[in-house]
Amino acid sequence: MKRMLGLMAGVVLSLSFLGCGKTAAVQQTKGPLPDKKVSGPILNVALDATIDTLDQQVSVYATSFELIGNMIDGLMQMADDGSVKNACAKEMQVSADGLHYTFKLRDDVFWSNGEPVTAHDFVYGWQRAIDPKTESEYAFMISDIAQIKNATAIQAGQMEPNQLGVRAKDDYTFEVELQTPVSYFDQLLYFCTFYPANQEFVEKCGNKYATSPETCLANGAFILTEYKQGATSISFIKNTAYYDAAKVKLGGIHYEVIEKSDEALRKYQSGQLDFVEISGDAVVKMQNSPEFTPVDSGFLYFLTFNFDDPNFANKNLRLAIANGFDREIAARAMADGSAAAYGAVPRGFAFSQSGQDFTPAGVEFPEYCSYNPALARQYFEKAKKELGKKTLELELLTANGETQIICCESMKKQLEEILDGLTITVRAVEKKERRKIMSSGDFQFGLNNWGPDYADPMTYLAMWVTGNSNNMGNYFNPTYNALIASCTDGELCTKIAERWSALKKAEIMIMEDAAISPVYQKCNANLIKSNVKGVAFHAVAINKIYKSTTK
Repeated sequence: MKRMLGLMAGVVLSLSFLGCGKTAAVQQTKGPLPDKKVSGPILNVALDATIDTLDQQVSVYATSFELIGNMIDGLMQMADDGSVKNACAKEMQVSADGLHYTFKLRDDVFWSNGEPVTAHDFVYGWQRAIDPKTESEYAFMISDIAQIKNATAIQAGQMEPNQLGVRAKDDYTFEVELQTPVSYFDQLLYFCTFYPANQEFVEKCGNKYATSPETCLANGAFILTEYKQGATSISFIKNTAYYDAAKVKLGGIHYEVIEKSDEALRKYQSGQLDFVEISGDAVVKMQNSPEFTPVDSGFLYFLTFNFDDPNFANKNLRLAIANGFDREIAARAMADGSAAAYGAVPRGFAFSQSGQDFTPAGVEFPEYCSYNPALARQYFEKAKKELGKKTLELELLTANGETQIICCESMKKQLEEILDGLTITVRAVEKKERRKIMSSGDFQFGLNNWGPDYADPMTYLAMWVTGNSNNMGNYFNPTYNALIASCTDGELCTKIAERWSALKKAEIMIMEDAAISPVYQKCNANLIKSNVKGVAFHAVAINKIYKSTTK
């Protein structure tokens, strides 16, 4: 630990929190600069995958969201109980028609280079997210989900980003105009896509922005001190200039990227790590430990079928796969507490006004998504006849995480035993590569996943609309598109009960078409040292928050 503290302090001293050519004299006239010394305990955490990016408008993966959430606050943030609370915003006003939002910002929030966080930073950040040149995969959050005025036209290249329905009335008044009311708009504001960005800093850094401590700015609880793309070690220290610094008890957070569960467990048991996620044999070994802490992650894992592939364009083949393996067996094989999933929306995160879970326990879709070997064989024989083949050789793509591979091997074994003439090859690649391959359409079927970005079923169901960047299988159904549109900016968007029913119909449509096949709902099997308290776990957006953590 002494070595870690010394290393981090040395790194911090070399940065001086200026970045991209700024001078200390200029910075110190603008606002407080963070203390460069580490004060307080360091939390040591394992990550199971490398980070894609720390750019708040470009990031895609949950691990990156967690790290970005350490260092940047948006207008709102999640309270420990999951509710929405003010962050950079101190007040939110909504017009009677639900189309105009006015945010009064705190005047004591500063970037780590001393510059104040202003309404202009939110204008620039949101415009940057929707700008096609940024190539943000989450641009649809600005347009399709948040329904901000002119966002769709900007995304299509028909209008300029500066015509987005946002403006800085003054330095500390940020105004937003929607094209239709969005009942969960405030929940979107703690998601990374909606975070502010300092235009001068971003543009000076250019394509190096968010690739190193020197090219990152923080306005949140922690400041980045050690990181480079592809690195296996990432460190933060407490931001002493943070407006809520008194509530932050950790001196910093140090992450190590460890892909193998047994290695993470070994380092945890030796005292090098305070918090690890384990799987497989490690779970079996440690599940009776008082430090074993399973947490439902909210992530749904599902098979994506490529509709452009000649084989998977056949509905009977998709239904044969969907009904040909026992999800309970696949979930048990991973030994991490994950549960079988049978619907397109996971359990436990989206609830109606009466408190009803969108996906109650025990819900299945017979004939479309169940374990029914006899029915699966019928579908498969029909598929072979329609395809003019006696045998089929298919490739199942997955990320190379331990649990994903275990799950895919379980599905392969079951499907090959049940479906005569089927051979499946499991292809495991790095997580970032898996997404790249699926986005390009160069696959047959693959194990995909999605974690909810906000507490509404639309965070899942919007993915399979034509043109959505997450519709990697290129599913196309005009009726489905129209139904989802009616719930986002159409006649049902303000009719809460009718909208809820329409979303249930949309889910049924996805299942009947076998657009995807749900497999399991992820549970994170965590080990957390007994002296660590106050890690806030959330199923939506940022899954782990350390602002109130103590060690």
